[in-house]
Amino acid sequence: MTSPAPEADGPAVDTELILIRHGVTAWNRERRFQGQIDIALDDQGQQQAERTARRLRGEPVSAVYSSDLGRAWQTALPIGQALGLAIEREPGLRERRYGAFEGRTHDELQHSFADAYRRWAARDPDYELPGGGESLAAFHARVDDVLRRLARRHRRQRIVAVTHGGVLDCAFRLATGADAAAPRNQVMLNASLNRIGFDGERFVLRVWADVAHLDETMDESTVASGRASPDPDPAPAGQ
Repeated sequence: MTSPAPEADGPAVDTELILIRHGVTAWNRERRFQGQIDIALDDQGQQQAERTARRLRGEPVSAVYSSDLGRAWQTALPIGQALGLAIEREPGLRERRYGAFEGRTHDELQHSFADAYRRWAARDPDYELPGGGESLAAFHARVDDVLRRLARRHRRQRIVAVTHGGVLDCAFRLATGADAAAPRNQVMLNASLNRIGFDGERFVLRVWADVAHLDETMDESTVASGRASPDPDPAPAGQ
């Protein structure tokens, strides 16, 4: 199936990418680093995935890609069904590899890995997280590579990529020119629609953190804060 990328206000683009963060998990709620551990969606996360699929039904989409981690794949399944497309696994869309941080909460890390946590919070770009984790610079380069590769594979088309909060952070920076090591000021909401364009050389931001389709799946506290759920890699206070 080949579908043209839509005309829209703003800079002309060759490819449109709809980037979707997976639905919420129990570890999101606990502010526990998931990284590349395979965590399933909780009940609300599954509802978010189904609502996202309904939102996308009828959009001219040429391909659906997903991180091969379970929480992303579970989110992608109803989207693929709604669009009538097979889902293609793309390991390059995985969350950052957090090494020894994975499975631990922020509070636990501040106690047990104080120096490593401080350097992570400061967004030290070349610091490799203990236990085989990726550096921020390596992660950012991986995301840049996979998004360019997918965009160039689907010229003049619109594609969906189901991924993770850290990947969305990199994508936002690529599309706005923000430095990878700069403080985080944008949100990465579960099951949000985030649209970026690619003109053949550069990414451009079109729509960010669209969760209009999730209103009925968010409780009063999340609606009040404007967040579908906590980020797995939230910016520390003051950043």
